[in-house]
Amino acid sequence: MSDSDNVHVLRPAARPTMGETAGSAQGPQAQGPQTHGQSTTPASGRPLGEPAPADARPVGPSRAYEALARAQADFPQSELVHFGADKPLTLDAGVTLSPFQIAYQTYGKLNAEKSNAILICHALSGDQHAANVHPVTGKTGWWETLIGPGKPIDTNRFFVIASNVLGGCLGTTGPSSINPKTGFPYGLDLPVVTIRDMVRAQAMLIDHLGIDKLLAVVGGSMGGMQVLQWAASYPDRVFAAMPMAAAARHSAQNIAFHEVGRQAVMADPDWRGGRYLLEGTSPRSGLAVARMAAHITYMSDSSLHRKFGRRLQDRDGRTFSFDADFQVESYLRHQGEAFVDRFDANSYLYVTRAMDYFDLAADYGGVLANAFKDTRTRFCLVSFTSDWLFPTADSRAVVHALNAAGASVSFAEIESDKGHDAFLLDEPELTAITRGFLDSAARAVGVA
Repeated sequence: MSDSDNVHVLRPAARPTMGETAGSAQGPQAQGPQTHGQSTTPASGRPLGEPAPADARPVGPSRAYEALARAQADFPQSELVHFGADKPLTLDAGVTLSPFQIAYQTYGKLNAEKSNAILICHALSGDQHAANVHPVTGKTGWWETLIGPGKPIDTNRFFVIASNVLGGCLGTTGPSSINPKTGFPYGLDLPVVTIRDMVRAQAMLIDHLGIDKLLAVVGGSMGGMQVLQWAASYPDRVFAAMPMAAAARHSAQNIAFHEVGRQAVMADPDWRGGRYLLEGTSPRSGLAVARMAAHITYMSDSSLHRKFGRRLQDRDGRTFSFDADFQVESYLRHQGEAFVDRFDANSYLYVTRAMDYFDLAADYGGVLANAFKDTRTRFCLVSFTSDWLFPTADSRAVVHALNAAGASVSFAEIESDKGHDAFLLDEPELTAITRGFLDSAARAVGVA
């Protein structure tokens, strides 16, 4: 399925040394105009298209990591498929995106019948590095609790595919990617994307890999939204679907939290109207605050109390200042600082907006059951008792719709005090449920 306009290649990413500046490591991504609703005169007063000089950019480990992450936007350290002008992607915004690319990782081997493929859909801050060392952070994969040899998503049995979502920043076309029409990063010139757009792009990747039907699609949070969209859009291509800690639409409360995060990014003077790559700046403070606020929603009050309580951070008493006196304050600051080293601020805007727009029932006359009419896909939904971001009621609403559609569905609410992030953590009951559901699906289609 490869041709000159659609080439499947492996590209190594450039790795800056810790002493390099962000500008020297990120090359052409640090320059170029972004004119989406903005003045064409940069705030710096430099001529349009001229990047900030290297000596004007901060140096040090954090900016070097950030530069490495930006290099991944176009040259990811993972497998990559490029879709040329002959394979445009039609978006819900009413426009087409072409050319574009998708970065992905695979684990295990595709069997001769091509019947053992499992697609992993990642959450907002995730990426394709689900079960391998991350090329920017050096940390292990974000779902190594479930993916690997002998684990529930067994790479000795299954061919596992994890792709970076459309609008992301780790190799799939997103706002930090180079716009081939201008030679500069898209910035806000990239059309706004939806969960359905992400799934359409994933379907093109699955086509490219020569796979007609997936054994399963599995994901949590935003990944769970993608799972539900896969089951609705491509019911004949999904044998089993496992959405965890997810919902069929984003609630008003969740939209509100996302708007706070977006406003934090856009209020940072270094955001520069979304043109910070042109300006040689980075809205690190705004993105860090957005991540801090979001991270609170991923945890529960019980888990925060268990981890931190009101304990002080490396001090005997209060400082009577606005330093991080409490451990929980220090923890949140660390989460924010670590996030900006690997994630693009504009991608944060795009991906949160995609989640906000997600409302599966609205695409089917306001009746969620219609999204799954006559489906033959098997479903297993999982929620967690302490998840207040996507509470159990959200999963039950999907279960009721599936029952109304006559679908084969099972549901488990897992007792946990770990909050929304429980689906990413070591939860024995989740491990057992995932193994049982996927083993059953594999037996049904004859996968050894």
